[in-house]
Amino acid sequence: MPIETIPAQFLHSVETYNKKAAFRHKRDGHWIDVSHRDVLDRVHNAAIALKSLNLAKNDRVALLSENRLEWVIADQAILSAGCVNVPVFPTLPASQLEFILENAEVRAIFVSSTEQLEKVLSVRGQLPMLKDVIVFDDDARVDGVITLDAMIEKGRVADDRPTLESMIATIGKNDWASIIYTSGTTGTPKGTVLTHWNFMSNVHSVLDVIYIDEHDSCLSFLPLSHVFERTGGYYAMMTHGVTIAYAESIEAIADNLREISPTIVCSVPRVYEKMYGRVLDAVEQGSGLKQKLFQWAVKTGREFVSQKIAGRVAASTKGKKRVATALVFKKFKARTGGRLKFFISGGAPLSREIAEFFYAAGIPILEGYGLTETSPIITVNTMKDFRFGTVGKPIGGVEVRIAEDGEILARGDNVMHGYFKRPDLTAEVIKDGWFCTGDIGHLDEDGFLVITDRKKDIIVTAGGKNVAPQPIEGRIKQSPFVGEAILIGDKRRFISALIVPNFEKLTAWAQSNDLDTSSMASLIQTDAVKALFAKEFDAAISGLAPFEQPKKFAMINRELAVDSGELTPSLKVKRRVIEEKFRALIDDMYSD
Repeated sequence: MPIETIPAQFLHSVETYNKKAAFRHKRDGHWIDVSHRDVLDRVHNAAIALKSLNLAKNDRVALLSENRLEWVIADQAILSAGCVNVPVFPTLPASQLEFILENAEVRAIFVSSTEQLEKVLSVRGQLPMLKDVIVFDDDARVDGVITLDAMIEKGRVADDRPTLESMIATIGKNDWASIIYTSGTTGTPKGTVLTHWNFMSNVHSVLDVIYIDEHDSCLSFLPLSHVFERTGGYYAMMTHGVTIAYAESIEAIADNLREISPTIVCSVPRVYEKMYGRVLDAVEQGSGLKQKLFQWAVKTGREFVSQKIAGRVAASTKGKKRVATALVFKKFKARTGGRLKFFISGGAPLSREIAEFFYAAGIPILEGYGLTETSPIITVNTMKDFRFGTVGKPIGGVEVRIAEDGEILARGDNVMHGYFKRPDLTAEVIKDGWFCTGDIGHLDEDGFLVITDRKKDIIVTAGGKNVAPQPIEGRIKQSPFVGEAILIGDKRRFISALIVPNFEKLTAWAQSNDLDTSSMASLIQTDAVKALFAKEFDAAISGLAPFEQPKKFAMINRELAVDSGELTPSLKVKRRVIEEKFRALIDDMYSD
């Protein structure tokens, strides 16, 4: 009988695995191991202290923090107390934080640091329901705020000390576990209500096809506020006793991979793109012989992968693959710590070229598909059932069908309870038990799901042609000089594109060509750079149907950012924001 609630699973994992290094985090330059028992003790006492704040079952408690061990302690304490966790992305400004806290009727909030505490204090006066603020960092405490350590001690000395078992026994599978506010590429965020069983049914189904155990370790760096990392990089890992190490930051991932040597990592395509880009840069800087060796190794690796997936690998191919691994791929794998069994990818489409390279290098990327509203996983490629260009087959307990207009529909225990206080919006997306994903795709002859695009992102030109932007953007982004591409053209006479250069790559190229790199805005206006990107652009769109080919492109002179509202916290492009912010640049492409 599968365990049905999150705190019950946590308690079971502690009792089953009882690891001394259940969690790892870095402090003062050293990795510190934290045991299951230590975390359990902190969770238990924090949960007792939460109950003493007169919080009732189903009261909402927010969690505003970067990835760190205290996120887990707070989450398990909130859920063990029978409350509902409202996670907030730490990159959100105070105004958006205020909306979420007010909309969710939050009674208490955990925050990580002085920076996050200041956001809360700046809006606290407008939130009469918000009674208690708990901060992780001791040096961030101010009057009217309690530290997490003080909360834990308060629970430790409480007169009424129920056992954790008795506390979580009152929680049912269909009780709410979390309200996750979708970052949204347009419009006001919606609060997605997920139950304990939404999460745990998803975890159990995924673990039936992706095999991990207590000997594995995971590096966690995607936001725990996002459902992908929470389910895949936290609850699933916790369930099977995997050691979870928390990266210092996104910038430190490369170093942390080598230090931790994880066996599993959950990430988004943007990270894989950057890793692949660094490999290509290193090859380009090498000798002609090195470049030829790399190209041979990649070709050999792809042959090996193709034959392996087909079910039979020729002896000659095995021999060549061993040589390719020894001379090329072994070095790449060492950069990831040397022990990785596979990556797990979600959140956005993964380039087939990148997927094939990683697989050839001996680190398959298991790409999956899902949404916040589906807890999140609907389909996933596995080591036994894998196909490039797809997001895998539906996991157990989840049904998928394709509507007449191509929209992907899903049904299962993982589908959300609904949108908080928005029955109207809930009724729009859940029809006869089927969740309407808003994505367009199809199931191939073997049941693998292929995603075409977001339904709302389909471009309809003035000539009535429907254009799916993501595949075309993916082709353009295959150029090492392109960091991001956004297709434009809805209700316009032709398709165009906004391009964000890969500024690291462009700078290196410009310096090698004696160009001034002191200003990116000036650099991208030079004839040499324009010619470079025109060549890359033309190569990328070659072979597309005439109505799909962007006729013009314009370059943006800086990176897109979460803080400026151009990317969601999960690094998806906010198309409507981009179109509004760069309206003048777009209009100029259509001016003649």
